[in-house]
Amino acid sequence: MKLSDRLQAIEPDQTPSSPGNGQVGETIPSSDPLAEFKGMAKQALYGKLESQAFGSALGEGELKATVIKELERLIADTDIPLSAAERERIAEEISEDILGYGPIQRFLDDREVTEIMVNSTNPIFVERAGKISRTTSRFSSEEHLRQVIERIVASVGRRVDEASPMVDARLPDGSRVNAIIPPLAVDGPALTIRKFAADPYGVDDLIHFKTMTRPMATLLAACVEGKLNILISGGTGSGKTTLLNVMSSFVPANERIVTIEDSVELQLLQEHVVRLESRPANIEGKGLVTIRDLVRNSLRMRPDRIVVGEVRGAEALDMLQAMNTGHEGSMSTLHANSPRDALSRLETMVLMAGLDIPVSAVREYISSALSVIIQLSRMSDGTRRITQVSEIVGMEGEVITMQDVFRFHQTGVDDEGKVIGGIIPTGIRPQFAEQLSRAGLKLPAGLFGGPTAKEKAA
Repeated sequence: MKLSDRLQAIEPDQTPSSPGNGQVGETIPSSDPLAEFKGMAKQALYGKLESQAFGSALGEGELKATVIKELERLIADTDIPLSAAERERIAEEISEDILGYGPIQRFLDDREVTEIMVNSTNPIFVERAGKISRTTSRFSSEEHLRQVIERIVASVGRRVDEASPMVDARLPDGSRVNAIIPPLAVDGPALTIRKFAADPYGVDDLIHFKTMTRPMATLLAACVEGKLNILISGGTGSGKTTLLNVMSSFVPANERIVTIEDSVELQLLQEHVVRLESRPANIEGKGLVTIRDLVRNSLRMRPDRIVVGEVRGAEALDMLQAMNTGHEGSMSTLHANSPRDALSRLETMVLMAGLDIPVSAVREYISSALSVIIQLSRMSDGTRRITQVSEIVGMEGEVITMQDVFRFHQTGVDDEGKVIGGIIPTGIRPQFAEQLSRAGLKLPAGLFGGPTAKEKAA
């Protein structure tokens, strides 16, 4: 019996049209017999093997042997001549799909891909060099996508179902995973993966990417060593976690660091690090451990530094309390479009704690706790840049006052769409420079520029 007869009930895998036609999801028939066979073979093998791959303890060797055996049966029923190399390649691709994470596995292995976006069974989108593009890969069914999602979240002790249709998780390499399924995702499950480099980026990498300059790196290293409290602000995908990871590398090796995250992402290289991760409630609604719980607990762990991956709610109050009560040098990130917006968000989150505190007192508390806000932005060409380094000066009446120490100055865009500009000092010497000097951290002369710095950069 021909393969087409055996699989007539299975919809053939269609090859997406070229990205240039503007019709996402439009398909054209494939004219490659080998591609058609491979698509139909995958469909048939998924149907037979998914339950074994995702639902049992079948080992990798056993699974691959089973895949090859089933593939041989399919090959015996087809008229398409296949060489030994072609058979091996098809078997390898299908076993990787089932042993790995299906169609997204190739993008997880691709070092140039920084983000993977799956919208149900539509073509998969990826981000390379800050730009999003559509691929020709897709999941064959919503069921297959659900199984991949469940496999990912189960590996970190989390769950996703109709009762809990949203989940944050991570891959073994630390890549951030978010999944949402019906009924919240109307058109089918959606999966988003933000990848992290296999080798964590260092300060030299960020200088190479033009995220920062060498003088700025010198200043930020001194701020960390001098135990200033630092808040990193920026929009989604602007590189906040990457910068936090790099700045954490400046912490002296003899200090005890406690990191607190929703899903572990930081990759600190120091030896004396304790990593804490929040936990969602179980199916009975019990066992919830929040970021706020972990911040409170960290104060009893004798930390020299507390690093909170991101503040989103009432834990902001506990973090500020830690900064104001002897835990200098703490760091965190926050979603905001400017340093001033970051202060407003922080103020709102403190009020979410439910305490009856006057707004003026909250602002006073913030101004005394924080020293520096670093603003990150993703530019129109996809690059991530530090656009402001702002010092918290103090209070004037009921307003928190700030001054920029460094600022990104854009002069235009070139013919290829690349942003032209650089990070320049404003010429203002920050007040914390004296604090760093007393701590024995000497900053280079001219680090903060002068009246002609902007003219020289232009």
